[in-house]
Amino acid sequence: MARGTLGFTQSSLLIDPERPFIDRDLSWLQFNGRVLAEGQDPSVPLLERLRFLGISSSNLDEFFMIRFASLSRELINLGRSTKVKRGSIKRLRSVRAEMLKAITVFSAQQTKILGDLEKDLARADITMVRGLPKQAWAYRLAREVFYHEVLPHLERPKYFTLQEVRRLLNLQIALVFSDHMLLPIPRSLEHVFWRRLSKKRIAVFFLDDLLLTFAGQAFGETSSPLMIRITRDCDVRVDLDQEDPAAVPDIVREKIKSRETRKSVRLQLRGNVSMPQVQDIADTLRLPREQVFRVEHPLLLHGAFRLVNYLGEALSDRPTLFYPAFKPVVPKAFTKAKNVFAEIRKHDHLIHHPYDSFVAYENFIAAAADDPDVESIQQTVYRVDAVSRVTQMLKRAAKTKKVRVVIEPRARFDEINNIALAEELREAGVDVVFATGKLKMHAKIALVVRKEGGRRESFTHLSTGNYNAVTARVYTDLAVVTADREIGKDAEIFFKSVRKGVMPEGLTKLVLAPTGLHRKVIALIKAETAAAKKGKDARIMAKVNALVDPKVVEMLYEASQAGVKIDLQVRGACSLVPGVVGLSDNVRVISVVDRFLEHSRIYYFQHCNQMFLSSADWMPRNFFSRLEIAFPVLDPRIFQFISETLLPVGLNDREKGRMLTRLGIWRSRPSVKEQAHPRSQEFFKELAENRYKGTSLE
Repeated sequence: MARGTLGFTQSSLLIDPERPFIDRDLSWLQFNGRVLAEGQDPSVPLLERLRFLGISSSNLDEFFMIRFASLSRELINLGRSTKVKRGSIKRLRSVRAEMLKAITVFSAQQTKILGDLEKDLARADITMVRGLPKQAWAYRLAREVFYHEVLPHLERPKYFTLQEVRRLLNLQIALVFSDHMLLPIPRSLEHVFWRRLSKKRIAVFFLDDLLLTFAGQAFGETSSPLMIRITRDCDVRVDLDQEDPAAVPDIVREKIKSRETRKSVRLQLRGNVSMPQVQDIADTLRLPREQVFRVEHPLLLHGAFRLVNYLGEALSDRPTLFYPAFKPVVPKAFTKAKNVFAEIRKHDHLIHHPYDSFVAYENFIAAAADDPDVESIQQTVYRVDAVSRVTQMLKRAAKTKKVRVVIEPRARFDEINNIALAEELREAGVDVVFATGKLKMHAKIALVVRKEGGRRESFTHLSTGNYNAVTARVYTDLAVVTADREIGKDAEIFFKSVRKGVMPEGLTKLVLAPTGLHRKVIALIKAETAAAKKGKDARIMAKVNALVDPKVVEMLYEASQAGVKIDLQVRGACSLVPGVVGLSDNVRVISVVDRFLEHSRIYYFQHCNQMFLSSADWMPRNFFSRLEIAFPVLDPRIFQFISETLLPVGLNDREKGRMLTRLGIWRSRPSVKEQAHPRSQEFFKELAENRYKGTSLE
């Protein structure tokens, strides 16, 4: 089986055999297969391969908690309905069966890749101590780590009852002993431990290996235990429609608390899986056999991600184990706070993360916070880093000017962080607005209003990604900072409307979802299609995280049949099937999985001469269930750079780009002799370091 594939066939991927539309969730599993493949790629530095393995595991956890859980609930609801056709239920069951089959294959691939990595790590003097260590020194050291770092945090085993099993929290592991004892393991424990053996030698221990080896003897048990881990339905919907803003934090806290004990969707087993309790556990959790997974690798494999972060400092003298050190560049316009507004007035500025530093945005806010002529600062927050320089500057600014922050309290798995941030900002005098109603606030926008010569001038920052300094170092995103007055006016309307809890209306430049973005995208695709039918040059280039909206896919098929050349860079799930004769001959789909997570969204329509950047993917949830912003690229320099450099380089990536075939399978691309820029992320890194020399941004 090819690296990163999961045994899918074209017929298994399609929702309906008669319809060329790949199931969203199966396509997402293919994406996670591409992530896992990076853990197998010998060109990737050794410890970065281990990191990708950890990412693939945490991705799969979230898939079960959200997507698989949602599918299971949908099947139950359809089964209860008297109006649903049997064919719909049959198709969903078929998708679910393919999903579970692929996940079994995926788990086996994870185990194999971990085994290969163990051997490669050993050659690099990093010993992964697994199972019952064979060498005496490894056994003694593993025992020492267990007794000093693990055992002090464990309570004595409880008497095993199915009621105690039901009380286990989401993603919590527990040991079951043959004498009917149960040992829940605190989730606060580190998942992976490491010890330095000498200047160059390191030993690594997974928590579940330590537990399976030593917990029995520590508590006087004579037989080897069974390890279990339960995954629960975490797809919690929090409806804040017409709620009192003061009650929002309590409502959110109460809702998300249920995640820990909601319906089980997966049971993982490791160790003594022949124990008679296994069937009782599955039965009490109401899990069918296909949702019970016997796992050969650590259940806490996702801990490899944090381990690599720790080792980055400990092994800094061995740079070949990691990606080369990378220092983002601060664009010249944002290096000195006192000059920021003058530079923005000259022309719009593009910031390309992570190659351009997030310090550019921090300095923009710092300039606004310290400038006595600035009247107000407003920005949205979806996910923010824990120790945020921006937060401190907003608090400082609130002492002398109006500062408003619109916070989404329902950002999945960041709810508690966002509520804590809201409380912190309010204490500092910031006007905090919770996004309420049925729509999640996903728009990324900041507005600074400044008095200049008796006029109020607006400086607007619009982004495809979060205002988060941590993710800005590892996600590719685009931001535009502009002094355009119409954009500024739209931004003011946006913030005033959100403050009142109503949908913004009367915008001239910004396009919003759910009110107009879907219609705008469809209209632009139709315009390119009409141009092609008249024999004119027509082309669509787009970069998104996901393409699963049925209407957009249908319109792209029509555009292809009309002769529109369509180039798509889709990182994750893609429901469109390219290269089908008579349907999608003119469509090419590329996915780049590399060091940085591709996250920017770009929509370019050549004949219409229009380009938008956005926080929105081409998905129904982004078009209809979130408040999103798409903003036009107005500056000719930026327009030219994105259309002639950024998009083409990404689409032509031959090292990390994979191509979607007409069979729905992703394949590596053949290299092109003497290609100037085969790896797009390396090209963009060098371009930023050289201050965009040779491009329209120079």
